Amino acid sequence: MTDVQLTPGAVYTRAQLKEAFGGSPQGGIIPSRTSDNILLFTDHESAKDYGYQDGWLTDGDDESGPIFEYTGEGTLNDQTLKGKNGSVLRHAEDGRVLHVFVAVGYVEGTGTRTHRYVGEFALDENEPFVERQAFDTEKKMRWVYVFRLRPVAEIEQAPGDFIPPADKTRARRVPATPMSDPAYALRTPASTTASKTTAPEKNNGKSITRKATEAVEVKRLEAELSDRFLAFLEEQGHAVSRFDIRIKGLRSILFTDLYDETDNVLYEIKSKSDRGAVRAAIAQLIDYRRHIPPKDARLVVLLPARPHDDLLDLVDSAGMTLIYEDGDKFIGWPAA
Repeated sequence: MTDVQLTPGAVYTRAQLKEAFGGSPQGGIIPSRTSDNILLFTDHESAKDYGYQDGWLTDGDDESGPIFEYTGEGTLNDQTLKGKNGSVLRHAEDGRVLHVFVAVGYVEGTGTRTHRYVGEFALDENEPFVERQAFDTEKKMRWVYVFRLRPVAEIEQAPGDFIPPADKTRARRVPATPMSDPAYALRTPASTTASKTTAPEKNNGKSITRKATEAVEVKRLEAELSDRFLAFLEEQGHAVSRFDIRIKGLRSILFTDLYDETDNVLYEIKSKSDRGAVRAAIAQLIDYRRHIPPKDARLVVLLPARPHDDLLDLVDSAGMTLIYEDGDKFIGWPAA
């Protein structure tokens, strides 16, 4: 275990950090070989080449405090939750701590990069990551994982580390590519979801692991239902896409579920058929419809099973349609 103490705001070279913590001198995610640490490096300038930027996301919507978004590793094709990305997802289970560094310049007279230490982080308990679409090195659209990091202690937020707010509200239509490859297991290591029902080997006093893996399970179930319905719509000859929405003055990105261009229907997909899921779906659809170009889009809640009659009435009273999966059929489709 190294005795090196990292100081927020201090500047280090990769060579210094490698000597102290081990690991590779290159790459964005560096699990330490000599301590229970994972070093995360980001470069605001180079990230722009891929259409994203890591940094603070503080729009006032989250009462739990600030979030630092960090995009996973992998510059070609869809990213996965294997390898180094998996080490970030399982960091609490493995007893590891996340440390974030931002590239800030060069050692004078050399080409050696310098990196400012931001601080110590842990994955958000309720939503450890989001999936977004961005370009890869061949300028092809692909899926990336954006980890949502919470500072472990109060950290000074450097102005240059904030994600720029949108200068105008816009909804961009993006491809509705499947969210699994095609089996979600290829994107999510078995050990990740298995930890949902087993105690972690190392108990560090934090509850992040269980909640984070529960969130992964929810996303997996939603992704599988989304993929089945996407395949169904495409079999009917329908054109399907999604929207990503940026709101003027805010830094966050809203990402809808499926949009059926053929029938002008926006779907919100949930992994459960309970009251909480239905309420959330209704609220999200109302929020999205304000910003997407087809203002008259029909709104549909898609569930994995038939809900209680009262929830059917709730959706109907909101002026929306409910569709649910029953075996190999989708009851209620097409939306009236």
